[in-house]
Amino acid sequence: MKRGVSRATLISDGASLGENVLIGPHTIIYDNVSIGDNTVIGPNCCIGEPLNAFYEDDEYVNPPLIIGNNSLIRSGVTIYAGSDLGDYLEVYHGTVIRDETIMGDHCKIGINCVIQGHCTILDYVRIHSLVEVGLKSKIGNFVWLYPYSILLNDWNPPSNTLVGVTIEDFAIIGSHAILYPGITVGADSLIGAGSHVREDVPKESVMVGQPARRICHIWDVKLRNEHTRGYAYPWRFRFERGMPWEGIGYDQWMKDQK
Repeated sequence: MKRGVSRATLISDGASLGENVLIGPHTIIYDNVSIGDNTVIGPNCCIGEPLNAFYEDDEYVNPPLIIGNNSLIRSGVTIYAGSDLGDYLEVYHGTVIRDETIMGDHCKIGINCVIQGHCTILDYVRIHSLVEVGLKSKIGNFVWLYPYSILLNDWNPPSNTLVGVTIEDFAIIGSHAILYPGITVGADSLIGAGSHVREDVPKESVMVGQPARRICHIWDVKLRNEHTRGYAYPWRFRFERGMPWEGIGYDQWMKDQK
């Protein structure tokens, strides 16, 4: 299908589309949605889903939803009204992003994830499939969340006191890890697969277990690939695919930022 809008798509007169946008069939674009240039939205998506007040208030006005330039929203995605999502966003099939989510540039979100809203997610975050990010979470730059990880926000459910998880820059959250309400995961930390993290994590720590405990510093972790030797972490010095330092290395990229 060439760039354009399918005839089977429903777009509100109150929506705004940038240049060179493609929208697939059976997608709905609601009021006050702004879609950036060169963005692709696949079929069967709901973009600007109204909030609960829509069903209760005859005077309801959809809060603005901004989707940045050069984004890719694949089929079956629902994005609620009232969020601001950055450039070069990639969202995969079946994911839901709730209202009041602020997201930076170059983020990727996998299949069937749930971003519960009132969240802040900064640049180059990688959220793999089947991850749940609880209400009021704060995620820094270059963070990785692997499949089935969960960020909780309520110590005594159900309650009216919600406090989100904070994850600082370059941290890695392993598959099936559970982060408990209100904790902070320090920068460059590694949370092992299946760990239950109930307390704050010092930066550059490796945490494993149920409950998780600190077993070492990240510099103690060596690469396990038989063809590669050296330190596994901080990961930015050995991994560059899709990162802004690709092709030049992290050190050079940092020099260029000054």
